[in-house]
Amino acid sequence: MGDSSSPASYIRKVQLLIEKCLLFHMNKDECVEALSKHASINPVITSTVWTELEKENKEFFEAYSKNREESVMEMMREMFTEMASRDPEDDEG
Repeated sequence: MGDSSSPASYIRKVQLLIEKCLLFHMNKDECVEALSKHASINPVITSTVWTELEKENKEFFEAYSKNREESVMEMMREMFTEMASRDPEDDEG
């Protein structure tokens, strides 16, 4: 945190970065890791801000979590369907 940054502006920055993580369909752990690695944000800070956002936006996070799970299941179904329809002889060189 620089000299010109207030704690409130730093928290707002973390919140905005979390919102970007949500656009990439990240869960809390993925977001904490990404912000730690790419933005040098302390994982405790990210986790705390995420938890507060969940409390303030309970319905959104419930829907987000459900949608994320459904998306993962759909991707797995598509992958398995593609694998099942592939000719095994194509994989042999």
